[in-house]
Amino acid sequence: MKVLIAMDSFKGSISSIEGSKAISQGIHEVYPAAETVTLPLADGGEGTVEALVHATSGQWIEKSVTGPLGEPVEALYGISGDGKTAIIEVAAACGLPLIPRDSLDPLKATTYGVGELILDAIDKGCRHFIVGLGGSATNDAGVGMLQELGFRFENNQGEEVGYGGGALADIEHINTDNIHPSVKECTFQVACDVKNFLHGTDGAAYVYGPQKGATDEMVRELDEGLKHFAERVRDQLDIDIHSIEGAGAAGGLGAAFSGFLNGQLQSGIELVLEVIDMEKQLQDVDFVITGEGMLDGQTSMGKAPIGVAQMAKKHGIPVIALAGAVNQEQFTLNDRGMTSCFSILSAPMSLDDAMNSVIAYKNLQFTTNQLFRLIKGSEAFHSK
Repeated sequence: MKVLIAMDSFKGSISSIEGSKAISQGIHEVYPAAETVTLPLADGGEGTVEALVHATSGQWIEKSVTGPLGEPVEALYGISGDGKTAIIEVAAACGLPLIPRDSLDPLKATTYGVGELILDAIDKGCRHFIVGLGGSATNDAGVGMLQELGFRFENNQGEEVGYGGGALADIEHINTDNIHPSVKECTFQVACDVKNFLHGTDGAAYVYGPQKGATDEMVRELDEGLKHFAERVRDQLDIDIHSIEGAGAAGGLGAAFSGFLNGQLQSGIELVLEVIDMEKQLQDVDFVITGEGMLDGQTSMGKAPIGVAQMAKKHGIPVIALAGAVNQEQFTLNDRGMTSCFSILSAPMSLDDAMNSVIAYKNLQFTTNQLFRLIKGSEAFHSK
């Protein structure tokens, strides 16, 4: 028997790598000779670097960079095993968790540290980048990142503008003469699962600004800055960054990667499945086990488990999905490729206990053990 374990993390509970170990252990308790292949997954957000570093036999790099409010932070990113691809989550350099809740300020928060990570990877020989957007504390349209890469954004006096979303309204001139020469050699694949344009009521500031600490007045100021910046880019570089689907992702980093760096914005799970070559991994597999913390209607909207299930369905491979909880309301996952879905909770318990990593490990192990006992019993019955 060959089983492919392709799990997302249970957010706030257990990582995809540890969860996969628990599942593998549960299988081997029933089928000691079973071949288990582990592919930790992510959908372009939290856990993407970990999943792709594991899948490519890569390495972790730690780099001190400029944090979202200018303070130094220690950021981690990955480099693939062949040394050619850097894997970066922007939140490592400018994420919400890096700022105390009462200090959030998207007018000041900068993406400068993301540019520092890119340059560090370039210095290490990388020319291809996989970037996960999401979780940023910024609303600067990626200007901070671009400044570190050599783009210059000047006010009416020819002075370079400062950092943060509040500086966008001051930008009058864009100078591209001193872009780091190696940046032009780089390609960027960007995991982006939102369709928001850069500005307007469906743009970066109005939709995501409040969760980054923006008041109603700040949202309006940030949106006006994004619009002003987009107009300057259109007039001077002939690039319409506003109308790019996903431009508003991560406070406008989607616009920066796509418009300034020719980045390709694509579905996070599709990008991850492409990088790990999931089609090849499914060869000769008897069962696929996938899952995440909660299986519900959101799972079918591009999350990692549904991407795995749909690909396995094409090959006629049964898919078992495990989760901390399964929401039965408007449940359509069986129609989307998941053969069966199970909660790993076997007894009433508090949320804190359910999310405890040790308990989650044991629950994944036990549930898998019981499922494969059923499979073994079914095989014995049908062999009579």
